[in-house]
Amino acid sequence: MSNILSILIFFPIILSLPLIFFKKENTLLIKSYALGISLITFLLSVVLYFEFDVTSGDFQFIEITEWVKVINSNYYVGIDGISLLLILLTTFIIPLCVFASWNTINTRMKEFYFLFLVMEGSLIGVFSSLDLILFYVFWEFILIPMYFIIGIWGGEDRIYATIKFFLYTLAGSVLLLIGIIWVGFLCSPVQGQFTSDLNHIMKMSVLLPLNKQIILFILFTLGFLIKVPLFPFHTWLPDAHVQAPTAGSVVLAALLLKMGTYGLIRFSLTLFPAAFVKLTPYIAILAVIGIVYGGLLSIVQKDMKKLVAYSSVSHLGFVVLGTFALTVEAVQGSVIQMVNHGLSTGALFLIVGMIYERRHTKEISEFGGLRKVMPVLAGIFLLISLSSIGLPGLNGFIGEFLILVGSFGSQNLGSNLYTILATTAVILSAVYLLWLFQRVMLGPLEKEENKKLKDISKFELLSIIPILIFVIWIGVQPNTFLKVSENSVKKIITNFELSKDKMHFEEVKD
Repeated sequence: MSNILSILIFFPIILSLPLIFFKKENTLLIKSYALGISLITFLLSVVLYFEFDVTSGDFQFIEITEWVKVINSNYYVGIDGISLLLILLTTFIIPLCVFASWNTINTRMKEFYFLFLVMEGSLIGVFSSLDLILFYVFWEFILIPMYFIIGIWGGEDRIYATIKFFLYTLAGSVLLLIGIIWVGFLCSPVQGQFTSDLNHIMKMSVLLPLNKQIILFILFTLGFLIKVPLFPFHTWLPDAHVQAPTAGSVVLAALLLKMGTYGLIRFSLTLFPAAFVKLTPYIAILAVIGIVYGGLLSIVQKDMKKLVAYSSVSHLGFVVLGTFALTVEAVQGSVIQMVNHGLSTGALFLIVGMIYERRHTKEISEFGGLRKVMPVLAGIFLLISLSSIGLPGLNGFIGEFLILVGSFGSQNLGSNLYTILATTAVILSAVYLLWLFQRVMLGPLEKEENKKLKDISKFELLSIIPILIFVIWIGVQPNTFLKVSENSVKKIITNFELSKDKMHFEEVKD
């Protein structure tokens, strides 16, 4: 167990390499191999879950090895409860993406699954890195697989969407790199030298003057908000989702967007507490705008994928608001909502992909009455829609409820107006998701093309039933997952409160 994190990171990356040497004619072998590697990685993460000590809020399974000595950067990994939940989400979603692509990806199959396995290892690296340079390497490395997945297997406008995605996220990454370099020099134990040790920087960065904290906070947070993406940095997301293949949309929504929200909790919150408090009203305003704006845009969409994409802008605005509310309930809600969004929105993209494969169109106006020929898929679609809306008893409710309860009366937000406005998203999500279901699944079955459609296949069920299980499980027994992150969240909040006694924090009140 002392090397379990390294195994999780490098097992899918290293074992993706043999795929390159498989003969392209051996399609079954290629798909089975990729599925096998991803399932073994998931089983290893389950072992990690059972070995994790939920009573501790400290980092566990720590590994430190000298890496780049000249800049004092180490291969330094470890996880807390927040990291563990996102690693479990990663290893759970990737095998489902392989299933979802089984009969839909027919060109350059070796390269497709190779990129997915590389991305899986890199994502685990992002969520477990405790060295800022190591974190940045994994953060940037994920851009490469996603760039090719959209650019090669995407839709007609895939080149435009790929370049837009790459430029936006690269711009955020450059800001993040500048912040890492600057804080590494400011917090070094020896003047003029550099450090990227997260634990050391956490102790020293709270002592920085407010003006420097604010600049560093902006550099880090902009990099994360572009990845979330929060309004007004969201415009790359709908294009990327619409053009990406189904599995690409699933992994983008379920996993890549969580890198941004994770970064806000792990770095922006813990490294720059004074700036975090000072700038909270501005971020909260953007979060509320994103919540409402994303919901309103979803209502008017004509393309199913675009509708689900804009819904992500709204739902992740909730996560950002909960993070900046800075109460145990709200941050806990944000963490579990990251998981919930990954499950529900990932399932919505799978459903849209299944319909697209049958009709080769995502236009809502082309459908209607599909429930008559696809009753099983219609039932699944309704359940997932209700979970995304936040129906009590399903996964989405617990996350939204904790965020709203924790945000209401939050001293850091300073006003209940943010929470009141955010609750409109619950109404808006019901409007656009139920209206989508009504227009696609209900009503008369008029078009001849739709009358010939086949219901969801047994094989397609394999890619979505596991999600349905956890949608219900989290809704009925949320403590199975909340207990994992509870003490980690409490420790972050406690450390934040203690930092109020540090130098320069009182300047926030001026």
